[in-house]
Amino acid sequence: MPSNRIESKTSDTSSFNLKTPGVRIAPSLLAADFSRLEEEVARVEQAGAEVLHLDVMDGHFVPNISFGIPVIASLRKRSKMFFDAHLMIADPMQYAGPFVKAGCDHITFHCEVTENAGAVVDHIHSLGVSAGISLNPTTEISKVKSVLDTVDLVLVMSVWPGFGGQKFIADVLPKVEALSARLGAHQRLEIDGGVDPSIVGSVARAGAEWLVAGSAVFGQADPVEAMEKLRRMALESLGK
Repeated sequence: MPSNRIESKTSDTSSFNLKTPGVRIAPSLLAADFSRLEEEVARVEQAGAEVLHLDVMDGHFVPNISFGIPVIASLRKRSKMFFDAHLMIADPMQYAGPFVKAGCDHITFHCEVTENAGAVVDHIHSLGVSAGISLNPTTEISKVKSVLDTVDLVLVMSVWPGFGGQKFIADVLPKVEALSARLGAHQRLEIDGGVDPSIVGSVARAGAEWLVAGSAVFGQADPVEAMEKLRRMALESLGK
């Protein structure tokens, strides 16, 4: 654990409660127009988006680099959305603190980067935010079994991390179903990668509640309409 730990988060930056169940479309900042991020984020927030997904890449665990602490800290001043940070990085123990300090409300890390996931979960919780763990498309549930009772969220990758715009990997659906049956009512199940109108009903029926959508929202001519369509289709697939 790093020696320069920051103080635990003492005040909420978002009024959203992760423990509240329900289908939510989480727009992914990675697909937004970086020349006008504030405007892009404001549009979906004003349209009712509660969760903003932040895909952080370090160039080590994944080959690409995305954005980091300064961008998140700047957006935090302009948004009240729940900042859902997905750290696709090699050392979440070292960097979780600075991301919380920048304004993230939740930190998800990858099980593939550590042999002691429990210690990372405990560290994130000590910072005053919720903790999630993510699995790559071929990673078995057994890899996260030791922390399934202590995490607040499980994120199933339905594409390989590191690149946007990939095609959805349907083979992950049985994993989603199995995790949905395993998690408690206070825990959320999230899916990230390739979610679009053609498969949003399938992932919702499998049990995923938080549906991360990048190009299917920000890559569309009308991101608000696209987001609302995805949510409507997910709910209809559940008979709601």
